[in-house]
Amino acid sequence: MSEVSFIAIEGVIGAGKTSLAKRLAEKLNSRLILEEFEENPFLEKFYADRKRYAFQTQMFFLVNRYKQQQTLKQEDLFSKYIVSDYMFDKDRIFAYLNLSGEELKLYESIFPMLKRDLRKYDLVVYLQSTVDRLMYNIKKRGRKFERNITRGYIEELYEAYNDFFFKYNDTPLLIVNTSEIDFVNNDSHFEELYRQIFRNDRGFIEYFNPNPGV
Repeated sequence: MSEVSFIAIEGVIGAGKTSLAKRLAEKLNSRLILEEFEENPFLEKFYADRKRYAFQTQMFFLVNRYKQQQTLKQEDLFSKYIVSDYMFDKDRIFAYLNLSGEELKLYESIFPMLKRDLRKYDLVVYLQSTVDRLMYNIKKRGRKFERNITRGYIEELYEAYNDFFFKYNDTPLLIVNTSEIDFVNNDSHFEELYRQIFRNDRGFIEYFNPNPGV
């Protein structure tokens, strides 16, 4: 396995992407890239009316994510590692879930051109959780713009993410079952996950089912 220096953390809303990215970045003293979801002026309206605001929300995210990821093409002279709490490809998951017809056709004419201009990840970590745990985490953090998220939408995302990563083979991938662990508040859980990320003998695609009793 080649050296891991550019890591993307992925998962459904509420999986703990940002929390893990922050802990990893702190431990590695790395550059941290966080998704700027609060900058999207359509997001809260989208959760209240998906059909009406899907295209505006999607296109804002696409352009914003592209501009942010484009800055990573050159090596960072001050940090060996880069940790991102999202991968650019996730944009497509949401597009196929929320767009249709001419809107999706227009999106598909743009996305591939942007993607091939971006730096490739050394490893993607997919945090896989249950819908119950995701809903619990969303409610617990209490973000205002997420108050209209329905369980039905999270269930749709859960299925879409699992389908996407079942077929994913663009980069090395580590799928982590996070349903029973707490890598934010439990240091032993975090350290075990950290060891899995940087294992020298890790395969191209692996599934990690941690022991919550560690």
